Amino acid sequence: MHTIVTWLIDRPERISTSVFGWLPPLFARLVVGWVFLWTGWAKLNHLPQITQNFIEWGIPFPAVMTPFVSGVEFLGGLLLLLGLFTRIAATPLVIVMAVAIVAAKLGQIDSLETLLGFEEVAYMALFGWLAVAGPGPVSLDRLLQKHFSQGRVGAVIPVP
Repeated sequence: MHTIVTWLIDRPERISTSVFGWLPPLFARLVVGWVFLWTGWAKLNHLPQITQNFIEWGIPFPAVMTPFVSGVEFLGGLLLLLGLFTRIAATPLVIVMAVAIVAAKLGQIDSLETLLGFEEVAYMALFGWLAVAGPGPVSLDRLLQKHFSQGRVGAVIPVP
């Protein structure tokens, strides 16, 4: 059993993290960052239509929430693309996706399969992963950490 674990778990893990460990967070950030940058931009440029959607979905204070959510999507997408303040940017996007599910799709949920099939749930999972795991080594966050932590990535930076 030890040999099986070594060859089928340990060795692939070492190879994948040492060679490709930078790729998944970069790819995830680029994909969702691009999508949300442009969906946020589209919403910001069609506020009356989006506000009407928010009214129909029963979202409170639609005149305030529409530009706010649109801005969160646009700015969050931009920050994820850059890998800048990734954990901070991903967190409100998780909330936006949760609210989107409750507000716009709650009536469609008839099973766990249906719920998990919504693209908003996939986005939530990805944003949650980025919020916890961070942007990865190919990011402005990492560059700033290296610069201000004097090369000690992961070092605790004191908060003033």
